[in-house]
Amino acid sequence: MDVYEAVTSRRAVRGFKNEPVSRVVLERVLSAAAWSPSGSNIQPWNVYVLTGAPLAELKTRAVERVCHGEPWDERQYEMYPPAMKSPYGERRSAFGKERYSALGIVREDWEARQRAAIGNWNCFSAPAALFCYIDRDLGRPQWADVGMYLQTVMLLLRAEGLHSCPQMAWSQVRETVAEVLSPSDGLILFCGMSIGYEDPTVSYARTGRAPLDETVTFVGG
Repeated sequence: MDVYEAVTSRRAVRGFKNEPVSRVVLERVLSAAAWSPSGSNIQPWNVYVLTGAPLAELKTRAVERVCHGEPWDERQYEMYPPAMKSPYGERRSAFGKERYSALGIVREDWEARQRAAIGNWNCFSAPAALFCYIDRDLGRPQWADVGMYLQTVMLLLRAEGLHSCPQMAWSQVRETVAEVLSPSDGLILFCGMSIGYEDPTVSYARTGRAPLDETVTFVGG
């Protein structure tokens, strides 16, 4: 798979087969991803990978917590601005409509939307999950470095025939995640990432992208 195919075939998959992912493959992906760029090569990512019984335990704890209606953990970073100006707000709204329409869920059916959201805490049945932390003392450029690292991981997973789903939602139950992972002091959970082989029986709507001239300006010849 060349890099263009990896980029264009990567998407947030929300349905995985119950097929194990080899640790050898995961180590190969993460070893290569370590070559992702970072300012002054500080490599600000701190990653935990869960499979097997530990992942099953985390899924159970998270699903039970959400089903019992427990409040979210206090945010350690702002996931989205309180008011999103144009065109970002429209893009976010369009994504929500496409996502739930593909599931046959109308906007007013709050219970159905909640059931769909619970899939996050089951990692959409994925057999492997990655949790990425960053030191709370680092700044915005280092958060950008983490983003480049995660994109590299997702593209390498495609090269291995795997899919993924990055999930900032896990930051909302970070204390539950910490109960299982016991992360080092001073780390902030940025996101989780479900990893596995796609279940083709799960329907989805591929989210479109803005036209090039809406996001890119060429200057010069």
